[in-house]
Order: sequence, then structure tokens, then C-alpha cells
Amino acid sequence: MKKISTFLLVFFCLAIQAQTGAKSQIVEASCGQCQFGMKSKSGCDLAVRIDGKAYFVEGTDIHKHGDAHAADGFCSVVRKAEVTGEVKNDKFVATSFKLLPMQQHQHSEHDGHKH
Repeated sequence: MKKISTFLLVFFCLAIQAQTGAKSQIVEASCGQCQFGMKSKSGCDLAVRIDGKAYFVEGTDIHKHGDAHAADGFCSVVRKAEVTGEVKNDKFVATSFKLLPMQQHQHSEHDGHKH
């Protein structure tokens, strides 16, 4: 009986996740206008790029993740983020958004290049 209960609980949780369509993934995140060339909105707005397509983000704001115009800000660079959510009506609706640390420059990536 305990095994059946555990199986049903796992099945129920998976069914709920499948219905919501939300999944955790690593995406490119940046300013839609400055870095991704999106023109449907004016100003600077947070966007993510998933499978080569950019979407404006709902559920969080560009200003909640540091100074967008700093050297490492969304208007200056494309960053990586771990997100959960789904695409709805051509927008990414985020239920979680975690900006990942910037990767350090690796000299081994371009041997022969001198600094």
C-alpha cells in the first residue's frame, strides 16, 4: 500500500508540472532592446532568448537584477540565467529567475592570443 501511495504521489506531482508547462532551464538573459534588437517596446526591458528566439519577460523586472547600464548589466552584456516558467502569448512568464555569475575569461579558449 505504501508503494502505491508513493507512486500516486509522484505521478500526481508530475501531472501537475506537465499541466503548468513550467520547466527549469538555463537561458540567455539581457535587455531586449539593447542586446536582442527587439523593437516592439521602447526603453529597456528584460528579455530571455530560448532556442534562438527572444521573448520579453513577465514576472520580474530588469531593475531587480542590478544596474542594467553597468559594465555587467543587461544593457551591456548577455548573461545566463536559470529560469522557470513558460512562453505564453509570445512572452516568457517567469515563476523564478536566478541570474547566474558571469563566467571568467579563459585564456585557453584562444591560445596564441597575447595580452
